[in-house]
Amino acid sequence: MKLSVVIPCRNEAENLAFLLDEVDNAMNGRDYEILVVDDGSTDDTPKVLYKRMSEGKPLRHIRHDRSAGQSAAVRSGVFAASGDIVLTIDGDGQNNPAYLPELADALIAAGPEYGLAAGQRLKRTDTKLKQLSSKLANKLRQAILKDNTRDSGCGLKAIRTELFRQLPFFDGWHRYLPALVLREGFKTTHIDVVDRQRVHGHSNYGILDRGLRGILDLYGVWWLRRRRKVVPKVTEIKAKGEK
Repeated sequence: MKLSVVIPCRNEAENLAFLLDEVDNAMNGRDYEILVVDDGSTDDTPKVLYKRMSEGKPLRHIRHDRSAGQSAAVRSGVFAASGDIVLTIDGDGQNNPAYLPELADALIAAGPEYGLAAGQRLKRTDTKLKQLSSKLANKLRQAILKDNTRDSGCGLKAIRTELFRQLPFFDGWHRYLPALVLREGFKTTHIDVVDRQRVHGHSNYGILDRGLRGILDLYGVWWLRRRRKVVPKVTEIKAKGEK
């Protein structure tokens, strides 16, 4: 089963320099590709990626002509992916690529009724303010959406590509994948992961994106869930002897 690792990033050239090596090491022995979605970077990201592609690495450079946000970057990677399963990981180096194969294996082992394997962060390394805002947002989301996920904002996820492309898109969708997958009639399995400290730079997607705007997103996902109360199992009945 081919795996597509999608890395959304903006101005993360210094972190990509070591992160991509770590992804290659973690995925060694697997059939995989890496898609770095360059969300309008103005640093040396294109140079870093061009050098690696010239060395024959299983790497693809998907570029936005201007910054469109993390959600749009993830979406571009999903639609460009050629794998059966998409693995997502943030481009800032805080997510450990060692968990990528574990996520893929967890999703496959869970069976066809599961559409998503989601990382659940332990020992958060973000600022206290970001940790607090994330904790409150997760509690509110869980209370309203009942998606059985304590941390939907972790960048480490594995999801079946066909299902990923069916999900309704909006800015912020990558933080609501458990609820959106549940809406399509699939379950989510979880694995615990431990984040790392950022080595270079600073976050390009701030608390405002994750907090205040998230209230409107939360209402939107709740509305979407309410508007699809029944998810039937679809089968095709064929005539006797027809294949």
